[in-house]
Amino acid sequence: MKLDQVKELDRAHLFQNYGRQELCFERGEREFLYDLDGRRYIDMVAGIAVNSLGYAHPAITHTIREQSERLVHVSNLYLVKEQAEAAAAIASTCPKPLSSVLFVNSGAEANEAALKLAFKHTCRSRVVSTYNSFHGRTAAALSVTGQKKYQSGFEPLLSGAVDLIDYGSVEQLKGAVTKDTAAVILEPIQGEGGVIPAEREFFRTARDLCDEHGALLICDEVQTGLCRTGRFFGFQHYDVVPDIISLAKALGNGYPIGAIVASKEVASTFVPGSHGTTFGGNPLGTAIARTVVETMREEKMDIQVAEKGGRWMEQLRDIATRSGGRIRAVRGRGLIIGLEMGGDAKRLQAKALENGILINVCAGSVVRLIPPLILSDGSMKAFNDVLESFLS
Repeated sequence: MKLDQVKELDRAHLFQNYGRQELCFERGEREFLYDLDGRRYIDMVAGIAVNSLGYAHPAITHTIREQSERLVHVSNLYLVKEQAEAAAAIASTCPKPLSSVLFVNSGAEANEAALKLAFKHTCRSRVVSTYNSFHGRTAAALSVTGQKKYQSGFEPLLSGAVDLIDYGSVEQLKGAVTKDTAAVILEPIQGEGGVIPAEREFFRTARDLCDEHGALLICDEVQTGLCRTGRFFGFQHYDVVPDIISLAKALGNGYPIGAIVASKEVASTFVPGSHGTTFGGNPLGTAIARTVVETMREEKMDIQVAEKGGRWMEQLRDIATRSGGRIRAVRGRGLIIGLEMGGDAKRLQAKALENGILINVCAGSVVRLIPPLILSDGSMKAFNDVLESFLS
């Protein structure tokens, strides 16, 4: 099928709720995508931080083929072997006491489940979140998303139980957490908000205040989890252990799956009938999730990403010092990197595309680099060369 035919079908039969680029891909391999005409692109987007092990990873492909020939779906009315194995694999990467896993289908669903669990566990009425955050587009997840542009038009669905503070403000955090607070929900790095890491003191204070007031700390690791930051989880950079983690994106390497992880004590709040999902934890999805986690552990992906990302950040900061102020900041951790470009972000995106490199712009002015974690040095250099050419 040709691109024009795809566009025609898209316009005729799909909701027009995405601002799509006029690109259509036929296949992928490692960090590369190939369009309908066979042109190769270096992918610095990874399906929005999803395809962390790249495209057509042999271990993932093998699992999909083998599991789909046996069992794809059976429902949570029965024990699911693959689900139990995947939960054990995830728990093995988590610090104690985080050991109990609930599978869902997406990041938004994971945050919905985390919030429901926190409210039910504490029997309280408020939640603290941050401006500029992004936690998903379903009702509760959207309620705690601190960006009006995502909420506009849906206000009747949204909860009034949210107290918003500035991300990183210790003083505002101290004033927001009270005896009525069920949970504080935080991203280790605000991804959609412009790749903004927190300071250690902010997370330490959140942990201490939750302990003091009996609230739960929820870490939204949907984008940062599973080695993206150079640690298995983003919260590990702050020397805290949350009460609940939400996961998705990289967990399925492209297959839709999400999860929350909590201690056995907190998890015991959900009894039969408290929460559920028809497709969550299906055999195919959880077999893939187990393979993703085990592959990352075997390949020491966290160590690889810390080294690779640190080296790339140094190179990008060196370019920024010679940019005459056109790159205002380089920030991030591991392989989630943001270039604050001012008015140049969209123009750089177009320049990169001309040179066969896919990049993403978030928060209006930030080029967000979230490539597959297996990104090669050659692909990093290719982007650096385009960036320097753009700035010259």
